[in-house]
Amino acid sequence: MSFLSVTREDMHSRGWDQLDFLYISGDAYVDHPSFGHAVITRLLESEGYRVGIIAQPDCKTGNDFITLGRPKYAVLISSGVIDSMVNHYTASKKRRSEDAYSPGGRAGYRPDRAVIAYSNKIREVFKGVPVIIGGIEASLRRFAHYDYWDNRVRRSILQDSRADLLIYGMGEKPVIEIARQLREGIAVEAIRNVRGTAYMAGLDKLSEDIREFIKGNGGNDGKYSLLKSFEEVAEDKEAYARSFKVQYDEQDAITGRTLVQKHSDRYVVQNPPAQAMTVKEMDRVYSLPYERTYHPSYEKYGGIPAIKEVEFSITSHRGCYGGCSFCALNFHQGRTIQNRSRQSIISEAVKLTWLPGFKGYIHDVGGPTANFRHEACTKQKDKGVCKERQCLYPEPCKNLIVDHSEYLGLLRRVREIPGVKKVFIRSGIRYDYLMLDKNDEFFMELCKHHISGQLKVAPEHVVDRVLDRMGKPGRRVYDKFVKRFYEINKKIKKEQYIVPYMISSHPGSDLKAAVELAEYLRDLGHMPEQVQDFYPTPATLSTCMFYTGLDPRDMKKVYVPKAPKEKAMQRALLQYRRPENYELVYEALKITGRDDLIGFGPKCLIRPRRAAKKRAEAAGGSQKAIAAGKAVKGKNHKRVQAERKKLTRTRH
Repeated sequence: MSFLSVTREDMHSRGWDQLDFLYISGDAYVDHPSFGHAVITRLLESEGYRVGIIAQPDCKTGNDFITLGRPKYAVLISSGVIDSMVNHYTASKKRRSEDAYSPGGRAGYRPDRAVIAYSNKIREVFKGVPVIIGGIEASLRRFAHYDYWDNRVRRSILQDSRADLLIYGMGEKPVIEIARQLREGIAVEAIRNVRGTAYMAGLDKLSEDIREFIKGNGGNDGKYSLLKSFEEVAEDKEAYARSFKVQYDEQDAITGRTLVQKHSDRYVVQNPPAQAMTVKEMDRVYSLPYERTYHPSYEKYGGIPAIKEVEFSITSHRGCYGGCSFCALNFHQGRTIQNRSRQSIISEAVKLTWLPGFKGYIHDVGGPTANFRHEACTKQKDKGVCKERQCLYPEPCKNLIVDHSEYLGLLRRVREIPGVKKVFIRSGIRYDYLMLDKNDEFFMELCKHHISGQLKVAPEHVVDRVLDRMGKPGRRVYDKFVKRFYEINKKIKKEQYIVPYMISSHPGSDLKAAVELAEYLRDLGHMPEQVQDFYPTPATLSTCMFYTGLDPRDMKKVYVPKAPKEKAMQRALLQYRRPENYELVYEALKITGRDDLIGFGPKCLIRPRRAAKKRAEAAGGSQKAIAAGKAVKGKNHKRVQAERKKLTRTRH
């Protein structure tokens, strides 16, 4: 085994004078199956192609891009595991100072909107070479989309990148088919029939049947669906919401139609999604000869921090039918579960025990949702996923298969491997699905063997009207889960805790909902160390709500907290004990008329101002804590009253 070519010397050592495919990555080169660039390049290598990688090239000049020469067939481009804008900026649009996917964890190794920047640079240095984009950034921006950082609707990334093809979703099947057609001499502009791809072309370059469909005023003919144009969705939020719903419903390989969206005088065409990978195909992908670590050239910088989370983890499956509104999995991996075989996973676990640095702990055996190891129902195999309902929301479907036995058997086998001390589950347990299982065997063993004192779960919120917009189960389900968790731990005589993950300022959450969430955390006795503001990333239902103020599922209006001050108050309420949050919490409670939560009683969130000031001074508090105790008078009081009126108007 060895790393793929990253220098001319690497190519010469293999006897190569030219690559077949050049892969440009926004992440540092980590040869591990958790990284898309490793999977795609290793897969192409296994098909007999000569492949090289240029990681994080400098876009200021073209020098880095030409180090491996002009490839024979195409340049493949991805911004990395994470959208470059999400990677660079926080939810409050502040520049991040660290990048776990870069040498030494330092930021600044890739440009903003990396796919566009890399693609246009390749067009400069290798004129006429086919450019194929993929990965999460390209996948989620394939249509006209709301961009949080520009605060406007942007065109398809196909137009701005000038790419010839876009591979969306998990790209193994499409990239093999594209490579085959290119090798057979088919021009890239003629490759129009590959599932899991999108392209952009003028009307005269489209197939005859698509042209006829468009000329017939589009609509929906069972095979194609014409979306509202870029110009329409950029100007009309209702049109945007309706168009997004169509896109959202057509991401299934069995039922999905070809989608067409006009951009000025050109058209974006999305072919139906790629067929789900078989167990055999999944096994092959994860059996490729990965080095399972970063390229040795990064050692002098301190390595690549991102490897720490996945180095001793195993991906057991792909896809998720959970249907969370804020998640882009529907658009990328899809709702259909794609499995690896038990033996494939066992073999990988054994390999982990041979790795340097392995201390007996496997950090994860899971996927997007760890306990979704098989299809949601038998109907999905032939009829695809349902368009008009989710598997778990608002109530579990009667056809849902609830069974943890296969996953439990897998975990038992991994635990028995010599050298394995403990197997953790970190990729997330869907607690509502777990509570549907009448057999407590998995729940019992989860608590007994797969938790290291704390189980992180994601209720996201506890107020039902917010959970409804999130596509999550009501609070009663979570409360039932928490109760059962502690009952089981008492039974097995273990002291373990639940750490809930919450989101502030999600569409549908007003200040009153944020106060209710703070009260829940008070009763739980839990104060989150970190709070995640809702982040409007491309291609999610929640982002559509954020931009349009409409829920595309029912076109009802949704309250959206956008003002920085209100978002800061919602976030502060989740950490109401922190002295630096006192002012924001105090103001939020005044605005919502919850003065009953300011006082000395056990149900109060904060103390009155004078008492808070004395307490801070007595404790030798910081200047922030002392300042937090100053009285609000004059214009400050008027602002509170104005905010309260505004809140009332917004709700009605």
